[in-house]
Amino acid sequence: MDPTYSAEADEFRARIRTFLDENLPQGWTGIGALPHDEVKPFTDGWRQKLAANSLLAPSWPKEYGGGGLSELEQVILAEEFQKAGAPTGGANDAFSIQMVGNTILHWGTDEQRAHFLPRIISGEDIWCQGYSEPDAGSDLANLGLKAVLDGDEWVLNGQKIWTSAGQYANWIFALCRTDPDAPKHRGISFILCPIPDNGVDVRPIEMLSGDADFNETFFTDARTHKDNVVGEVNGGWAVAMTLLGYERGEAAATQPIEFRAEWDKLAALAKERGATDDPVVRDRLASTYIEVEIMRYLGMGTLTRFLQGAQPGPAESMFKLYWSEYHKRVTELAVDVLGADAMTSASNAKSSFGSDLAGAPNEPGSWLGAFYNARAGTIYAGTSQVQRNILGEMVLGLPKEPRP
Repeated sequence: MDPTYSAEADEFRARIRTFLDENLPQGWTGIGALPHDEVKPFTDGWRQKLAANSLLAPSWPKEYGGGGLSELEQVILAEEFQKAGAPTGGANDAFSIQMVGNTILHWGTDEQRAHFLPRIISGEDIWCQGYSEPDAGSDLANLGLKAVLDGDEWVLNGQKIWTSAGQYANWIFALCRTDPDAPKHRGISFILCPIPDNGVDVRPIEMLSGDADFNETFFTDARTHKDNVVGEVNGGWAVAMTLLGYERGEAAATQPIEFRAEWDKLAALAKERGATDDPVVRDRLASTYIEVEIMRYLGMGTLTRFLQGAQPGPAESMFKLYWSEYHKRVTELAVDVLGADAMTSASNAKSSFGSDLAGAPNEPGSWLGAFYNARAGTIYAGTSQVQRNILGEMVLGLPKEPRP
């Protein structure tokens, strides 16, 4: 692992900075500084610019509309976009590009790649994730959404829950039970299903903040073509784990940049409020600084493994566990720095995941929202307890915990 950049990497960085300077609005300070009702219109137009310049799916092959960039170039891209406070895609692109797009590249047929990937780039197909269910959250293999083959179509019946941004999507990738008699980790298939006018009912869940980032999704005789299975029929568990590996692996190389920017804001807030005069606060700032820097090196380690040809796997659970637990601690410190202001302010964070959007005001409402969301970060995308089990059993080779 070499934390320095080559001359070629610096040249690429200069090209990205030029693109940002030429395309961001005059006086731009970050997506988080925009009024709430201006975020989506800006992001939609910005997404089109990224697609036109092959920067929307930077890791994909150029033949599918991607940038064909190396892993190191992708990190540089993320660094410069974070510094500029510019989004790297639309609201659903984490699901469309990072998750299902990469999974289709890995597991899909040539026909699936040729059909779905360009439509993701164009924005014609917008995706959401159908994994969790009321009885299958941390124990994902307990899922019950049924898919039965009827001629040339799969017929889906059941429910998914916590479908992030599902109200904006027109396709869902879902884990379905296709063999009810098989052991629960088997008999699962990874199926692509259209949403509109297809027996798929997406119902937003309003949170205490007033936002509705999550949904419950009901399938009533929803139909999709039999060829819309990614990987083998009844072999969906392996496909699902690949997708989670991409989700966590790619984030390991880019999220530390966002969390370091958030820490810098916290340090500025503490200094502004005189909290750095308190030796305990200084000690906690130093501890969280060390943690966020360790996170950066963990990300570099992941990047190095990818450069050496490794595929995402269970080891990527380490980063999910690390950042989610870190984020609880750093936002708890922010609330302590705010003191009584944290009790009198309303949450106005513009992101429900990870740190707040770049450019968001450094004020109590933003930090309070980040504090609330940090609690959820140890639950969504796999609880901390599940991540520890994955690391213990699948990475360290430890025996399973005895069941009661």
